[in-house]
Amino acid sequence: MLYIASDHAGFRLKKAIAEYLKTKLKKDFVDLGPQEFEETDDYPDYAHKLAKKVTGSKSDQGILLCGSGNGVCMTANKTKGIRAILGYSIAAAEWGRAHEDANVLCLAGRVLTPDHAAAIVKKFLETDFSKDERHARRIKKIEKNK
Repeated sequence: MLYIASDHAGFRLKKAIAEYLKTKLKKDFVDLGPQEFEETDDYPDYAHKLAKKVTGSKSDQGILLCGSGNGVCMTANKTKGIRAILGYSIAAAEWGRAHEDANVLCLAGRVLTPDHAAAIVKKFLETDFSKDERHARRIKKIEKNK
């Protein structure tokens, strides 16, 4: 399953990405909130909620948004089994999936345009882990220290 969540700073871009997922990619997803803009919400609440959902299955993925993308990325990576990346470019999303088997994409709601964010999301979702021995070895080293 694909999950999506944001804080107030990522809310507007989250709504655009949700519409893109639904209409253009025809992708099923669960929106973990917020459902309405609330200026006082905090990114850790939504990042923890999404991270707990994504760790439930090898096939689950998530998209998190906050102002810079950094806060949700740091928070999600505190959860065992999460490999969250900052999606600052299409190439970063591709490499994060292919090399690190990332399962959570973090986006900057105050920086990315809806079109650029949509292209990053598309690349993240269509890219598979390469399964190269060197990448698998590195992931084991990451997980060993969590």
